[in-house]
Amino acid sequence: MEEVTSCSFNSLLFQQEDKRGITYRIPALLYIPPTHTFLAFAEKRSTSRDEDALHLVLRRGLRTGHSVQWGPMTPLMEATLPGHRTMNPCPVWEQKNGCVFLFFICVRGHVTECQQVMSGRNAARLCFICSRDSGCSWSQVRDLTEEVIGAEVKRWATFAVGPGHGIQLESGRLVIPAYAYYIPHWFFCFRLSCKTKPHSLMIYSDDLGATWHHGRLIQPIATVECEVAEVTGWAGSPVLYCSARTPNRCRAEAFSDDRGECFQRLTLSQQLCEPPNGCQGSVVSFQPLKILCGCQDPDGKDAPTNQQSPLLDSSLRLEQEAGSLSKSWLLYSHPTCKKRRANLGIYLNQIPLDAASWSHPWILHCGPCGYSDLAALEKEGLFGCLFECGTKRGCEQIAFRLFTDREILSHVLGDFTSPDKSPEPTES
Repeated sequence: MEEVTSCSFNSLLFQQEDKRGITYRIPALLYIPPTHTFLAFAEKRSTSRDEDALHLVLRRGLRTGHSVQWGPMTPLMEATLPGHRTMNPCPVWEQKNGCVFLFFICVRGHVTECQQVMSGRNAARLCFICSRDSGCSWSQVRDLTEEVIGAEVKRWATFAVGPGHGIQLESGRLVIPAYAYYIPHWFFCFRLSCKTKPHSLMIYSDDLGATWHHGRLIQPIATVECEVAEVTGWAGSPVLYCSARTPNRCRAEAFSDDRGECFQRLTLSQQLCEPPNGCQGSVVSFQPLKILCGCQDPDGKDAPTNQQSPLLDSSLRLEQEAGSLSKSWLLYSHPTCKKRRANLGIYLNQIPLDAASWSHPWILHCGPCGYSDLAALEKEGLFGCLFECGTKRGCEQIAFRLFTDREILSHVLGDFTSPDKSPEPTES
């Protein structure tokens, strides 16, 4: 084991080796409760450019109480196809069999996303590998392109999964967030690239990962990289919440009542800004009462059952003010600066079905930042965040931060830092 992450402190997991050379980007984070293990994934690239991605890498972290010991970086050569580069890690843990599915795309050579969109010719393959020992070993790669997309790929200029984590719903369904550049019109034998627009969608399995399918495109707004979380009102059925990147300077939100087959109520959130060209963000749901029942002291031991939690105080205040209390809350990570990818913020939503209920952000990192991924450890009252950051550019490092429910509430409901008051990042 190498680095140790203590609660409330950042731990550097991946470091750019040269400004114009080896760079690590696109973090994805997964927590496996039975083995107390974090899996931190990233892309290894020969430069910071998307077309120079090489393969995926992994670091495993063992949690003990409020600290995590991280093992060495391991290349995932199982997650490759000949003549392709591997991109967009998107892991999900299947609880019944204890299997981790790591989804990703393999893109032919150095073909860029823009080239695929302009030509209307897809160069991506949908793939996964799996592990039954918490990431110690992995299966051979499985190409799902024909099974999941089939003939529809002619209408998809290109596509990708995640990046970030997938989830397993209460029903047992496994859900992998994705997006596709859809070609709506053909002119004789030519694809009209000017009409091609990206739309988020879900890839899912109802048989513990044996077979996979895709849902409908989320329309009509252009949406790209997305993540989902399952939320539940006290008197309602589970609803799947989707948070998606857009080019519209604010985040898109949508809800599905059929476990991700299709989404309704697609809106642009005026509370969640996007920098120019947008940025990936992460979202997780958690049940605050589970955290109350499983509060632990800093040494990882059970706290007294009569210990008062700020989550409970906040819930009661919210219930009095809004007249209802949500069974599930949402946590969201994303750059908070409207001008550039800077100042990574953590937002809390205590009424997820109300799009206007996001808190002010707690600034987790001041300065350049980028993609991020969250993990919720409900019973321990802990959360993990794996995120891109740096001092001059957001691709210099990928860091990990472990924090508690109390930290979140003390910042977002107390002395929080708003985007307007945050220090401006250094120009690159």
